[in-house]
Parts: sequence; structure tokens; C-alpha cells
Amino acid sequence: MAEKRHRVAIVGCGRMGEIYADAYSTYPDTEIVAIAEYNPERRKAVGERFGVTALYQDAPALFREIVPDVAAVILPVKYVKEAVVAAAEAGVKGVSSDKPLAAKLSDADDMVRVCDSRGVVFGGGNLQRAMNEVQEAAGRIREGRYGKLIGASVHGWGNQVSGGGCQHISVLRLLTGAEIDEVVAWGKPAEALESGSDTGLTLSSMFRLSNGMECSGFGEPTPGRGVDVWSEESLIRWNWAPPEVYQGFDEHGHRLHMDIAYAPYQWSEFGYLTGSIRSFLAAVETGSNLWISGHDLRQALEVAIATRESALRGNVPVKLPLEDRSLAIYPSAYRWHGGDFGTEEQTPAEVTPGR
Repeated sequence: MAEKRHRVAIVGCGRMGEIYADAYSTYPDTEIVAIAEYNPERRKAVGERFGVTALYQDAPALFREIVPDVAAVILPVKYVKEAVVAAAEAGVKGVSSDKPLAAKLSDADDMVRVCDSRGVVFGGGNLQRAMNEVQEAAGRIREGRYGKLIGASVHGWGNQVSGGGCQHISVLRLLTGAEIDEVVAWGKPAEALESGSDTGLTLSSMFRLSNGMECSGFGEPTPGRGVDVWSEESLIRWNWAPPEVYQGFDEHGHRLHMDIAYAPYQWSEFGYLTGSIRSFLAAVETGSNLWISGHDLRQALEVAIATRESALRGNVPVKLPLEDRSLAIYPSAYRWHGGDFGTEEQTPAEVTPGR
């Protein structure tokens, strides 16, 4: 692995961007060659931490002078499209973003389209779909170890369906191996539903999946807050941790909890970001499947928009894919503008010293 080097550009050096940079500076087959960060003091501090001297104010300026092998875009949602498109048009082999991908569905479409048209691998971000254990559980489901799935449910997904709900939708699609074809939803309170944002909005829903299954989407925790899928004999439960498996029943008809020995993995200190980045690099090298892709993030955004639209129109069934690609749902101000424009500003002094 160490013989293959990936030249990496980091675009956006807030708290999450630094975690990406830490990971890319740890792997033996990657090196950070350039950084783009709008805040000059933080740009300097992060450059010093990771030993990078090619520092730029924004993505277009970076890609005019340097074309890395891959680019990691970790920006507030408002600025993601410009950076992803600039990377793809510059000729990178792969570009990754994070969640949510966009507010407007057409912007997500544009990013997916420009990457596809140029043969650029478009990776997703720090989502639990890319957790090694979630991928392993999904593989066992596909192999038929737990029987044919007959049902699914989503729990506690309805608050911030764009920013956080993409986690649930991405895991649901993976575990069921299906797309969401139709949604009926209910939302509260009315003022949040009409605001155009997912902030303060709780949505409950019923999803119809492409494999014929129906999935209840509980807006609030039940007390779980993840995704359940089940067969006649088994239940697989992702609840923001390695999936739990229940298989068979005891003499009282209660499910039996199974002890699952998930395979250990290298660089687990970065959590599920490891699976996201390592599968992204493997896809760039070999064309293998991404564990989380830009397409996955686009699908999650579309479901969030469709769910709000159903609730807003009076709980009418909404079919996917949506015909009106101009529809949007805006994430929280923190996700849209970034912490520097709210109450969570990261000062240059917070940049962790190099190790």
C-alpha cells in the first residue's frame, strides 16, 4: 500500500476538515499537498500543523495551480457545489464531500453529473453507512444469513432530516438493498414545515421501497434512533453503533441476542470516517464500490425533500424520483453557513498542534 501515493487537497479546515486532514496525514499511501481555507489565520495554523506550504483562500484558486489526485471538500453546504465542480473540472481522479450534499436538488444533480461525465470518483463523507461493521452486516444480509427481509423501520430520523436524516436514509438503502419509491409524511410544527428549512421540524413518514417493502419512519426516538430491518427469524438493528443482531426466539417468544464478532480494522481511531476514506481511495485505484458516494448523499437529500413536500401538501403520496428538481430543503444555519457565522466559531488557537 505504501508504494502507491495519493496526492490530496483538503478544501475547508474547520473542525471536521482537520479530522480529514489528520486521517490523510496518517495513512502511509497519502500525502496532503495543498490546503484551501478562507480564514487566513486558521489556514496558516492548519498548514503549519500538517507541514503544508501550498495554501489557498478557496478551491478555485487552489485548482488553478495544483491538480491533486484526490480532493476532500469539507465546507459549509452553501459552498460545496462550487468546490466539487472546480475539482472535477480541474481533472482530479476523485473528489469527496460531506453531509448534507446540498440544499437544492438540482445542485446535487449537477455535482453528480459533472463527476460522472468526467470519470471522476465522487465519494461521500463521514456517514455511518461507511462504518466497517455496518458494511459487514449488510454483506451478511445480502448473503442470506438472516433470511429474506420482510420489513424495515426508521427511528428518530425526523429532526433535521437533511443534515442528520441522511444518515438514516443511507443506512436504510444499504441494509434493504432498495430505493425509496414513494413517501407519505406528517410534519410539525406548522411554522417549521413552511419555513423551507429542516430546523425545528419533526417529520414522520411511511416509505414504500422498490423491493415492495414498506418502512415506517418515526420522527422521534422510539426509544431507538436508528434503522431496524427484519426477516421472519431475525432482526438487524443499527442504532448509531455497530449493528446488533437478534436471531431466533427463546421459550417465551423473545428474540435472542447474538454475539457478533465483527472484524477489526486498521485506523479505527478515525471511526467510520476510515471506511469512507479507504473505500474512496480503493475506488480511485481499482474502480471498486464506494461505501458512501455523492450519489448516496443526493438520494438522501431527495428523500428529505420529498418527505417535507408530502407533509406540506397535506400528507399526499409523493413519488420518487421527483420531477421538480428545483425543490430544496435547507439544513441548519450551522451546516449551511458554517460555525464561524454562528455561535460555534473555531478560532485558530483551537487548531490542535502537530503530533
